[in-house]
Amino acid sequence: MSKDEQAIEAEIQKKGKTGPRITPDMLDAEIVDEDYHVFPRTQMTVCVLTLKNGFTVIGKSACADPANFDADLGRMIARDGARNKIWPFLGFRLKDQIAAGEV
Repeated sequence: MSKDEQAIEAEIQKKGKTGPRITPDMLDAEIVDEDYHVFPRTQMTVCVLTLKNGFTVIGKSACADPANFDADLGRMIARDGARNKIWPFLGFRLKDQIAAGEV
């Protein structure tokens, strides 16, 4: 969980918001695998996150100047990009459950 997510979580708790919602921990629990690839002759890093149901999301990172390339930073940025794409899917799932009276 990022520092921003921690701050948001703290604010949600402080304000006593108790309705159904997706939490960062719930999101992270959906991820079962991650793979990375740096394309030859580039500074492009791609991250593929596989979710429990087999669905995949992709994030990427690249730098304009090869002197700024760092494999670890590239993986971190690409993973964050992929992870951020999961929120809308889980929100959609939760909204369906709310509409069906399941939560």
